[in-house]
Amino acid sequence: MFTGIVAELGEIAGIERHGDAAQLIIRGSTDGVITGESIAVNGVCLTVTGLLDGTFTADVMGETLDRSALGTLTIGAPVNLERSIRLADRLGGHLMQGHVDATGTVISRSPAERWDQVRISLPASISRYVVLKGSIAVDGVSLTVSAVGPPGQDSWFEVSLIPETLKRTTMGARQPGESVNLEVDVIGKYVERLLSREAGQ
Repeated sequence: MFTGIVAELGEIAGIERHGDAAQLIIRGSTDGVITGESIAVNGVCLTVTGLLDGTFTADVMGETLDRSALGTLTIGAPVNLERSIRLADRLGGHLMQGHVDATGTVISRSPAERWDQVRISLPASISRYVVLKGSIAVDGVSLTVSAVGPPGQDSWFEVSLIPETLKRTTMGARQPGESVNLEVDVIGKYVERLLSREAGQ
């Protein structure tokens, strides 16, 4: 589990393609990191498979490449990194699994003096889980939904980014046309599942 509070900006140091899968080599802080642990990379929960000289490796299967924006990464690209939470940690963002539900596209960004407003396309498959003032993970960053467009194929949502988020995450540089990973609040999905089962009884 993760909270969407990005620990640092890492960097893609290498990509090795293996058919429909890939191995990512990621540069970032590795103090205390061990093989087998989980690290969220742009919001995708990946398992550390190796450690060497300030980098770690992670295998990415075809399903993950298809369902996330990891497949569009290039060498040198910055990535948001977060290690999994411990039970004693503060829950600064919201509970996240690192399981991407869909990808969205940055539609626009409107800079203001102290913050940026970013509009992102909202796939119809997850739109029912996105609510005004609710939480959503965008590339692994826990954000509050500040506006939601009308439902439909061309729906969208907006987030407002404070200077700290702009400085410490990839969201500071995301431009219109770029893809981002989206993970909705898992609690809504559990509630929907429970209610649908009750309705079917």
